[in-house]
Amino acid sequence: MGRGKIEIKRIENPTNRQVTYSKRRNGIFKKAQEITVLCDAKVSLIMFSNTGKFHEFVSPTTTTKNIFDQYQNTLGIDLWSTHYGRMQETYKKLKDVNDKLRKQIKQRIGEDLDDLSMDELSSLEQKVTAAADVVRERKYHVIKTQTDTYKKKLKSLEERHGNILLNFEAKYEDPNLNYGLVDGGDYQSTTALSNGESNLYAFRLYNANFPQGGGGFGPNNLSLG
Repeated sequence: MGRGKIEIKRIENPTNRQVTYSKRRNGIFKKAQEITVLCDAKVSLIMFSNTGKFHEFVSPTTTTKNIFDQYQNTLGIDLWSTHYGRMQETYKKLKDVNDKLRKQIKQRIGEDLDDLSMDELSSLEQKVTAAADVVRERKYHVIKTQTDTYKKKLKSLEERHGNILLNFEAKYEDPNLNYGLVDGGDYQSTTALSNGESNLYAFRLYNANFPQGGGGFGPNNLSLG
């Protein structure tokens, strides 16, 4: 009992379609190899699956390029001239665009202006002015952003300075002792304290209960610093 006749139409199931392609591809390649050996024929077979996979068979005594060259010579046509012409046309268009852009860049910086008419010069002036406005606006935005940042940092330092003073006064408060900031030569120590450093040498300690010139700690007798 022979096999049933298969209807030639597209196989809808992807898996079955791929299996059939692989089997028939191998069969076609086998036939190409047989005809090459039996008939001393030059064969070049190129196949692409629906997934884009490339498969090729070429007779051992030739190459695909030689087959194409022989095909062109036999038919008297040039398969590459049309493609080369399209490449040349594309290259010319890209070159024209590149030359135009280079010329515009030169004109924006004040070069290559001799061939421009009055209308073209006016149009160029408007474009340059608009570009300068955009650059100026961006510059002012950057200046404002930096200024706001510096103000925030300064405010943070001032708050930090105030908190340090309050913490110090609360920690060392004593009804018999008074504390005051050192003036004059200890300005650097005071500045260091404002920057967050815990430097007790920035303060003068004196005891108001001892008379000046006595044996205790007068305002001029002891200075931590």
